[in-house]
Amino acid sequence: MVKPSRLAVTGAHYGAKDWLMQRVTAILMIIYLIVLTGVLWVVAPQDYAAWKSLFQSQWLRIATFVFFVGVFWHAWVGVRNVLMDYAHSTLIRLSMYVAVVTALLFYLVWAAEILWS
Repeated sequence: MVKPSRLAVTGAHYGAKDWLMQRVTAILMIIYLIVLTGVLWVVAPQDYAAWKSLFQSQWLRIATFVFFVGVFWHAWVGVRNVLMDYAHSTLIRLSMYVAVVTALLFYLVWAAEILWS
């Protein structure tokens, strides 16, 4: 038996929550893609002005933003799990965590800027 004082904090025990979040975000992304496909099938925008007018509706902007939040959260869970498995050095793993989180937050802000500009 391993004594509690010798256990290293590694950030493990995310399994069930990670599994559930991967499935929830995947379902959200699938629902969005089905709705967007339906909208595009009905509206069928042909030029930039039609695309711009399509995304003037607030509900589609919010749905698109929720889609991107889901994509980035899905990506974070996957990348974090891969890094926990394969980046053995704590310094390298934490550095990569910071880089990935910074990039994903940058992309999320960029997506919001595109949607509401």
